[in-house]
Amino acid sequence: MALTITSQISANKTKTYVFLTGFVVFVVIAGYVMGQALGYGNSFMWFAVAFSVISSFVSYYWGDKMVLAMSGARPADRKREFDFFTVAENLSIAAGIPKPKLYVIDDPAMNAFATGRDPQHAVVCATSGILAKLERRELEGVIAHELSHIRNFDTRLLAVVAVLVGTTAFLADMFMRSLWWGGGRRDRDEEGNGGQLLMIVGIVLAIVSPIIAMFIQLAVSRKREFLADASGAYLTRYPEGLARALEKLKKDKDVLPTASNATAHLFIVNPFKGKNFGAWFSSLFDTHPPIDERIKILRSM
Repeated sequence: MALTITSQISANKTKTYVFLTGFVVFVVIAGYVMGQALGYGNSFMWFAVAFSVISSFVSYYWGDKMVLAMSGARPADRKREFDFFTVAENLSIAAGIPKPKLYVIDDPAMNAFATGRDPQHAVVCATSGILAKLERRELEGVIAHELSHIRNFDTRLLAVVAVLVGTTAFLADMFMRSLWWGGGRRDRDEEGNGGQLLMIVGIVLAIVSPIIAMFIQLAVSRKREFLADASGAYLTRYPEGLARALEKLKKDKDVLPTASNATAHLFIVNPFKGKNFGAWFSSLFDTHPPIDERIKILRSM
């Protein structure tokens, strides 16, 4: 089992870094083309880089607090959520990381997520519904999954990807606004065929780049879920615990009202379950891999 899990972790790490590298290159190229098309030269691209750095800094230091506030979470109480505390303590020791801060969202929907920039500044948040409805071995599987996100630095990686997605959307919006309000510094009468072609490419990129960026974010998020499943199973040495928990999560029909598009990718399962509008089309925009596929992989370990 260890060999299977280790090979899956290695494969998912490689694929994720390929996605992330391609994502960064794509954002830089899009910024460069849009800047050239508007006549701003490289300044537009460097603005994109500066914007990304500032956004990443804010996300790095205050992202966890923002997510908890958006989710309406409260600090967990050791007496009230005793299993949550003891499971997190035991598994943190096994994982070799500090016990994260624990928070609870008072809602019957079953879900959980991890956030924070590193293992020393991490948070695991669970809904009251998942704490009440899971057996201890199943809860261990869920908490091990979330601790694996922390130990694998997924929380930091996904924050960086979210910033890149936001930067891409911001660049596209700026480009289209510049066209609408005057077209930047390029003289339309003197730009020639090359300039016109560059403008067309810039417009196409402005339209499709936010969509491409979103799909890359979804792909990275799905890969990290598979990785956390494998790492969590390796941590507990009991893949069946997480598999049974995922089965219960799949059957749960409660939608988490405090979840948003900005935080959905953090949760262990899609918090918008029950709101799908066509299985095939909605699956294209799902932040998580299919639960059945995750269960099948866990039970093959």
